[in-house]
Amino acid sequence: MTPYTIEKIAKIVQGEILSNPHPGAEIKNLATDSRTVVEGKETLFFALSGIRNDGHLYLEELIKKGIESVVVSRLPMNSAITGKTAVIKVVNTLHALQKLAASRRNEITCPVVGITGSNGKTIVKEWLYELLGEQFSLIRSPKSYNSQIGVPLSVWLLQPNHNLAIFEAGISKPGEMEKLEEIILPDVGVLTNIGSAHQENFSSLKQKTEEKLTLFRKSKKLVFCADQGDASSLAETFCTRHEVEKINWSLKHEPAFIQFSAATGNSTRITACVNQTEVAFSIPFTDPSSLENACHCFAVLYALEVPIKKVIQNFSRLTAIAMRLEIKKGKNHCILINDSYNSDINALSIALATLENQASKEHSRKILIISDIKQSGIDPTGLYATVREMARKAGVDKVIGIGPDLHSVSGIFDVQDEFYLDTGSFLRSSSFADWKNATILIKGARDFHFERISEVLQEKAHQTVLEIDMNALVENLNTFRSMLHPGTKLMAMVKAFSYGSGIVEIARLLEFHGVESLAVAVADEGMELREAGISIPIVVMNPEVHSFQNMLDFKLEPNLYSRELLTDFNQAARRNALIDFPVHIKVDTGMNRLGFKTEKEIKEIAVFIKKSGTLKIRSVFSHLAGSDDPELDPFTEQQIRKFDLLSSLLLDAFAYPIHRHILNSAGIERFSQHQYDMVRLGIGLYGVSSTQSPLKSIGTLKTTVSQVKKAGPDESIGYGRQGRVTRPSKIAVIPIGYADGLARRLGNGTGRAWVNNTYVPLIGNICMDMCMLDVTETEVKAGDEVELLGPHIPVTELAEKTGTIPYEIFTGISQRVKRVYLQE
Repeated sequence: MTPYTIEKIAKIVQGEILSNPHPGAEIKNLATDSRTVVEGKETLFFALSGIRNDGHLYLEELIKKGIESVVVSRLPMNSAITGKTAVIKVVNTLHALQKLAASRRNEITCPVVGITGSNGKTIVKEWLYELLGEQFSLIRSPKSYNSQIGVPLSVWLLQPNHNLAIFEAGISKPGEMEKLEEIILPDVGVLTNIGSAHQENFSSLKQKTEEKLTLFRKSKKLVFCADQGDASSLAETFCTRHEVEKINWSLKHEPAFIQFSAATGNSTRITACVNQTEVAFSIPFTDPSSLENACHCFAVLYALEVPIKKVIQNFSRLTAIAMRLEIKKGKNHCILINDSYNSDINALSIALATLENQASKEHSRKILIISDIKQSGIDPTGLYATVREMARKAGVDKVIGIGPDLHSVSGIFDVQDEFYLDTGSFLRSSSFADWKNATILIKGARDFHFERISEVLQEKAHQTVLEIDMNALVENLNTFRSMLHPGTKLMAMVKAFSYGSGIVEIARLLEFHGVESLAVAVADEGMELREAGISIPIVVMNPEVHSFQNMLDFKLEPNLYSRELLTDFNQAARRNALIDFPVHIKVDTGMNRLGFKTEKEIKEIAVFIKKSGTLKIRSVFSHLAGSDDPELDPFTEQQIRKFDLLSSLLLDAFAYPIHRHILNSAGIERFSQHQYDMVRLGIGLYGVSSTQSPLKSIGTLKTTVSQVKKAGPDESIGYGRQGRVTRPSKIAVIPIGYADGLARRLGNGTGRAWVNNTYVPLIGNICMDMCMLDVTETEVKAGDEVELLGPHIPVTELAEKTGTIPYEIFTGISQRVKRVYLQE
């Protein structure tokens, strides 16, 4: 493979070289996100432009990070950037990225497996990696990099030493798969389960299935399940039309190349019949999804003509896939980032960016626990020299290396380090006993079983947890950003423990993703954020006189809503000899809660602030009373007219710019024409829409079954004997109650839970620390996972059944419930 220089890349992407101060320099890495760039010299940055963000805005910041090569679709305002940076100008930077990856793919001759479907893509990919990692020099998509951007970044990782590649492809609307097919060009295709995920942009499941099948137009073989009805028929027709060999399989005796049967106990025993030959193997799972994924994997082995006897025993060692990075509370006030999902140099770069983001003044010490990186194709000295540089740039203070390769290069890191041959040796060392107030990244290949390290280092807590999907929160943020005019600023509401989601972790993520300011309810919340290292403006919505000095010390900006509050805060600022301290003025436009209500009041405070010289108005705002209710639209429009009048009085009184904002989440969705200079995003950020915006629920409240017992007719369940049993029943007890935030009104069949792919009713009164489920109609055992709020039980359902609103459900989840943060 000839080196990819700026000259070669410009030719491939049909771009114009505007400057090239380093002719002949080789490009080894690609980047599209300025926040995850660690190594700059050999990295080419593509400035992608979309409706939600624009990479061109971050070019100057990237140059400071050491990036020496960029692809742009327009020149930055500071054209001096071209003096020290190689710049390629193209029409469309995303298309250029895709062309470059397609060129890389065409230079590689190893077999490529392409996987698509609605569910199971990532698990099938990772299980294939576990099954075949010892037999092949194998490359696969990092995490779930399956999008229009993720696929080219994955394919770029292909090297001549690889003899097998596995890539997944995901789409959300028609026309996307054609681009991905040109980049992946799979020799063997896998069509996993087709379901309703990302259905909103497709007219039917048929249309979506046909679009996904586009990936395999030039494939030699296609693996698919013959039991999927219409999807199977479409796959059959597709194979005939495109002369693709079918490697289909069935668990239901449908005509297929492979026939499977399964017997479930503590594990699942699977028997495959192929060409009248039977092969038996076991997987350590009993759920239907794992069975389906294992069958796909077995069929892929046949499609690749892998000697089955060499890998069949690996099925029994398959592991549950932690799909996302987890951020948890660790012992001794540490932050624990568990990213043992996969271990390669690219995934490490992403994880180190998270480490930097999560570290704060309070948790400033950064510790990296890393295992040997497998199947890299690079000699250990060169590989870990790269890791050393990445760790140095991320500000890592200590490295724990685990594995024989790392042990062999001990001393390569230029910070405090320790090396161990295996995970057990590290755990026996107790070297971690004195770690305090640190941010710890755990990054290991799966066969090192770093989950044992996570278990030892994490703070033990209630087994009931609230999982927060950080990627869903970012998607919701970007959905609202797509509704904003260019230049409209965004204030995010993180009051009330970020609506129950965890104030510090959410605020860090929002700051990382460029939100201009945050809003809290009281000064204590703002102080907590400042102590955690949050530096963007923080507005205190309900400032109290006793907290004024803390607000001034921590640079927290008050919402001033009365003449008394204005006078008192002005005096406090004057005592501190401050000038132009930023404040925000609340206008009451009809909600009759807080705020200045008349033109006379507005004119008086304008005169007062001008004379004082101590304060400076950063924004003027009001609050809509019913922006989510179409019946109140005339009143909402009346509020907006009044706000326009009163706020204009302030703007006219001052020479400096003052931001105006009145829209909340529902207002952004329904009255986007009134954005003014800023909007406030609250409940929408957490997944609740007042329209049909494609928002994602970010929280899953889950627990596990403590015990399953039998109850006979005429017995009762729980306090007050309210849960009456009229038939032989099975009752599951789970450790969550009203002290955890599960509303007592959900008891006695009003509420339901999701267990083993089945809805089951709550029976009896909900207790303080536990409640009971009627699981008579399904197989449930102690230790099974139970969902009380999440993808299968939306917050709107709980709010409706308890006669309240989603806000109360979210904020009512007790802080004794451990928050676990998931991030891809």
